[in-house]
Amino acid sequence: MVRKVPAVLFGLLVLCTWWVASTFGWVNPAFLPTPQSVLERVGQGLVKMNESGPEAGYLALALKNTLAEALAGCLIAALAGIPLGYAIAKSRLFSSIIQPYLAASQAVPAVAIAPLLVVWIGYGFVPVVVLCVIMVIFPIIVSTSVGITQLDRDVLGAARLDGAHGWSLFRRIELPMAAPSVLAGIRTGFTLSVTGAVVGEMIIGGNGLGTELTRAQSAADVRGLFAVVVVMAAAAISLYSLLYYLENRANAAAGVTRAAAHKRKVRP
Repeated sequence: MVRKVPAVLFGLLVLCTWWVASTFGWVNPAFLPTPQSVLERVGQGLVKMNESGPEAGYLALALKNTLAEALAGCLIAALAGIPLGYAIAKSRLFSSIIQPYLAASQAVPAVAIAPLLVVWIGYGFVPVVVLCVIMVIFPIIVSTSVGITQLDRDVLGAARLDGAHGWSLFRRIELPMAAPSVLAGIRTGFTLSVTGAVVGEMIIGGNGLGTELTRAQSAADVRGLFAVVVVMAAAAISLYSLLYYLENRANAAAGVTRAAAHKRKVRP
């Protein structure tokens, strides 16, 4: 909890500076609206009041679509990236074959990939998800490979003495102990996935936050731009914090697994 205090204080400092600069006319309000006006726009975008009652506003619907694309891309990347990372850690031959291509894939920006996906796949949900997968899979592969490579050899040896081999060794020892590293990659990857979804929507199209950014930009709606950015940042921070919590839980579980293996109590 104490570790979060500097981050909270920094955020409050930025918010206060923004409020002072916009309220007292240090910056033209056409370029920097006040925090109050942005939050008002966020509220209007998240909840729409009708005669029948409150409904989801345009920002809530856009956020739902963007998160669906980002989560789908992150899930597919994890399902493909974890086995690939494991294979890289276990096979020098496979590692020497695949790693140069993985490194080369990171040199190509998402903005350059998106038009190709339009030509190959078309418009809509699927090409945006594919773009998210391309952006996310690399950190997941790397984190999985590092997590497996850095496992305690003494723990693995003790587990093998107790009869754990193959799938049993992976399920009971390797995966739990490498989980913190894997989750760190997924945590980093999800942030990239949100970025990929927004960039994809801006180029490929769709009904998400990227589309709302494009609309606000076309209309020179600065408050609308800030509102989309605030919603995007709040959603990313919330999910990032959730994954960070899961990573800490995985760290605790890995410690228990390591201690149990050292005592040679693991059974296949």
